[in-house]
Amino acid sequence: MTTTSRQRISTRTLVLVGLAVSLVLAGIISFYASGHPDGLEFVAHKLGFADSAGSHVSDGSPVAGYGVQGVHNARLSGGLAGVLGVVLVGAVMYALTRLLRRRSSH
Repeated sequence: MTTTSRQRISTRTLVLVGLAVSLVLAGIISFYASGHPDGLEFVAHKLGFADSAGSHVSDGSPVAGYGVQGVHNARLSGGLAGVLGVVLVGAVMYALTRLLRRRSSH
């Protein structure tokens, strides 16, 4: 009977591979996302209250509406917004991890 040894994957490798996959999904695969409204928009149109939506806090933000303001190609704009989102979430998670690791070592 043969036994196989399983090699452990380091946390750093796992995080870097996850980040790379997330960037590819957000930046490239999102080009091929459906142009149809999402579930909430679909239901709002179906039930007839889509026109009653008001403005919200993020309306004037640089990435409002799943795109980057100033980029006129819709697919490129959506991909850039996805990449910015991944980078922002990654930076926040990195900062939180560093903060919590520092607190636990004291």
